[in-house]
Amino acid sequence: MIRARTVTLALIAALAVAAPLAAAPVSEETVHEIGAQLRCVVCQSLSVADSPSETANQMRGIIRERLAAGDSPEQVKAYFVEKYGLWILLAPPRQGFNLLVWVVPFAALGAGLVLVVLLVRRWSRRPAGASPAPDDAMRARIHREMAEREP
Repeated sequence: MIRARTVTLALIAALAVAAPLAAAPVSEETVHEIGAQLRCVVCQSLSVADSPSETANQMRGIIRERLAAGDSPEQVKAYFVEKYGLWILLAPPRQGFNLLVWVVPFAALGAGLVLVVLLVRRWSRRPAGASPAPDDAMRARIHREMAEREP
């Protein structure tokens, strides 16, 4: 009886230790998707998914470990934001002051398009080649200057 109980406890303990190891494997596609949203702290212009640096490789390992531990992708990103700040995100969140990063380029593009339309309208309303006819004083000046140029 005691032997059966010991075997049962040992089996439960083995299952408890093996259960996390037998958890669903983490998809490399998910690791890549999360890594593509995070900036490499060494390269700074590349994402963690694209960077060949050892630090990026370690960060991908942390992503993999946290996903295997049951964290959601948002929780993994929150972990890195907590550790490095909002700078770590390649795309800033669309809220607060960071909203300017998303709005200003489109506003500038719209203002540029309005300016181009206004200029094209103004240029198209001008009569082509129509200059005011010279008056008598201007004709006299032109004839005088032409006469001075002839030898």
